[in-house]
Amino acid sequence: MRADFYLIDKERFRAQPLLLVCELARKAYAASQPLLVLARDSAQAEALDDLLWSFDPDEYLPHQIAGMDEDDDEAPILIATPDMDVPARPLLLNLRDDPPAGRFERVLEVVPADPAARAPLRARWKHYQALGFEVNKHDM
Repeated sequence: MRADFYLIDKERFRAQPLLLVCELARKAYAASQPLLVLARDSAQAEALDDLLWSFDPDEYLPHQIAGMDEDDDEAPILIATPDMDVPARPLLLNLRDDPPAGRFERVLEVVPADPAARAPLRARWKHYQALGFEVNKHDM
């Protein structure tokens, strides 16, 4: 089990943090790893949905918001709002303040550029370590 923390460092990610989420989603899709994105709320889920449509004009990243269609299980990139009860996938990208529940093999966390906003992430880092996860940090 592994937890990867991606620190927003590049200017384009500072200006629009969801671009980093799109980049991580593209990597998961390219590796044929179904991804579950745990959005903070409906507004964030919709913003991510819109951004995934326009993120790369040369490549379509198949995605959907959970509950919008019948075939949630088949979407390579599934975005879930807190009110949706969806089964965990082996690969999760957590945008919420609390660590995810359920069974998964790897979780991705996006660390804000603002040091003042990092307290919940420090707590999650310790939480994953306590669960025996291999924890890694990546500057993006």
